[in-house]
Amino acid sequence: MRKALFLDRDGVVNIEKDYLYKIEDFEFIEGIFDLCHYYQSLGYEIFVVTNQSGIARSYYSQEDFSLLSTWMVKAFKSNGIKITKVYHCPHHPSISGNCTCRKPHAGMLLNAEKDFDIDLSRSIIIGDKETDIEAGLKAGLKYMYLFDETKNIKVSKATKIVSSLNEIWK
Repeated sequence: MRKALFLDRDGVVNIEKDYLYKIEDFEFIEGIFDLCHYYQSLGYEIFVVTNQSGIARSYYSQEDFSLLSTWMVKAFKSNGIKITKVYHCPHHPSISGNCTCRKPHAGMLLNAEKDFDIDLSRSIIIGDKETDIEAGLKAGLKYMYLFDETKNIKVSKATKIVSSLNEIWK
């Protein structure tokens, strides 16, 4: 079984912007490539797991999301990083009803476990919201890091709260 690094997209991979779906608005967070190189060198499969309620809200389409995801994966590849898969939840409870994929549920992580023979007990999630951490806990992940550049979050169920991605691997 393989181990995985799960990354939330908005707020971890890229700078958080409400309902981001345009390539020209996408900005990578400082340190994301170095972090991924480090974990890739240790044999981790890298996944992006992202809630995308903008699809349910009709702010953008599934195709818009797919185009941006394809571009993002290519940008990682051009930096020597393989993103194994991007999982997303296009739902919102008040619009499309409840689902098991939307974080804080562990559905996306459990799908990766099944699809790629991932050992969740040896895996890691990095998120910027407590819902990311809760998904990791429900999936039985070993480490959960809450990324908070503002240093405003003082309490979390995360293994560690960090204000820089470099704090996780350096």
